Amino acid sequence: MAGHSKWAQIKRKKAKVDAQRGKVFTRLSREIIVAARQGGGDPEANPRLKAAIQRAKEANIPLENIQRAIQKGTGEIGGG
Repeated sequence: MAGHSKWAQIKRKKAKVDAQRGKVFTRLSREIIVAARQGGGDPEANPRLKAAIQRAKEANIPLENIQRAIQKGTGEIGGG
């Protein structure tokens, strides 16, 4: 009986939701990186960064991810 177990059904739904959430996280992280690169890492002095952080918080992106994206954008850590 293919697809009969409850976990199989949950797994499919979870995979779909996780993929969508990952796309949103990636898009918003890129916005933060670009904003930090162009205007600096201080949200008070950089309105674009402040707006990007606000959108990220609304999407429930963890604070660690937001901080990491800012650091990548300012060059404090590699990968940005």
